[in-house]
Amino acid sequence: QVQVVESGGGLVQAGGSLRLSCVASGRTFSTSVTGWFRQAPGKEREFVAVITWSGRTTNYADSVKGRFTISRDNAKNTVYLQMNSLKPEDAAVYYCATAPYFSVSARAYDYWGQGTQVTVAS
Repeated sequence: QVQVVESGGGLVQAGGSLRLSCVASGRTFSTSVTGWFRQAPGKEREFVAVITWSGRTTNYADSVKGRFTISRDNAKNTVYLQMNSLKPEDAAVYYCATAPYFSVSARAYDYWGQGTQVTVAS
């Protein structure tokens, strides 16, 4: 069993930065793929970024490429999402999740956190 907890959300001005953290417990975390997804009110959950267990391979949604960076520290069981140059359209609840294989589809992810709210003021 894996438990996932996100933190780091909050209110930021457009153009600002936030760093989200995802801490997971469970013996499989260090060998799992970890992804970030987000869901805005009235919209479907969408893929943001993913990182392999080694950290060597990442993938990003086109909408965040060049602005967001995903990284991980397996010694701390933590995955980070550094978000720079935030835009009002980035506002959403951000979720961290783990999967047994590399995927940008939410269906592949079997353990999810409760989410952390990101609000971007224009």
